[in-house]
Amino acid sequence: MILALDVGNSQIYGGVVDEAGNIIFSFRRASKTGASSDEIGIFLRSVLRENDIDPKAINQIAMCSVVPEVVHSIGSACLKYFGTNAFQLSGASKSNLIIGYKNPSEIGADRIANAIAAVHKYPDKNLIVIDLGTATTFCAISKKREYLGGSIMAGLRLNMEALVSKTAKLPSFEISKIENALGNTTIEGLQSGLYFGNLGAMKEIISRISHECFGNEAPFVIGTGGFSSLYRDAEIFDVIEPDLVFLGLVEALKLNN
Repeated sequence: MILALDVGNSQIYGGVVDEAGNIIFSFRRASKTGASSDEIGIFLRSVLRENDIDPKAINQIAMCSVVPEVVHSIGSACLKYFGTNAFQLSGASKSNLIIGYKNPSEIGADRIANAIAAVHKYPDKNLIVIDLGTATTFCAISKKREYLGGSIMAGLRLNMEALVSKTAKLPSFEISKIENALGNTTIEGLQSGLYFGNLGAMKEIISRISHECFGNEAPFVIGTGGFSSLYRDAEIFDVIEPDLVFLGLVEALKLNN
């Protein structure tokens, strides 16, 4: 089995993938900087056991990270507690993509993983992949597998935290789907602004990227990331693939083996 790890700014998102490419289960942990390799290794082995998976069944580990400070600890944990070196995806790794970025090393490894999976699963399509995590990222990939570039904006949680921390009277609130733009309470107004504001921004960026990259041909839009399910019925995604990053890591691992 393969242990796939997506190390983000807020969380480590992990999943176990079997030989057939099926995701057995997934888990999340705060991506705390300063965590030791022992702390990470013990956690990983424990979460596997709690989900009825023998840690010895893990024979490969693949990771992508946008948090350089924890990469060494995770790599050491993989070697010490699983007896294997973790493959770390980067812009320099072999892939099924033609990278059109001016400096490929600048591309977040999670974005590369998403793009690899998208091209593999939906070949011969112009694609836009939108990952709703700590940041909301947009990646455009042509049907010729050219990674063209993208756009980045603050994610929903960052927007919410900025509102709460930078104002004197606005309360903390739950990030959720809301039906009406007009709120009758402060909480409803905050939820409305966050939900519909991000929805409007995504529609605008999709429209502009589509025009700039694909002309009159509508791209296939994939939603992924923790908050993508909030917009399941918003008619902006052709499909939601919550575990796209795991599929990309597994495919990258095959290509680099």
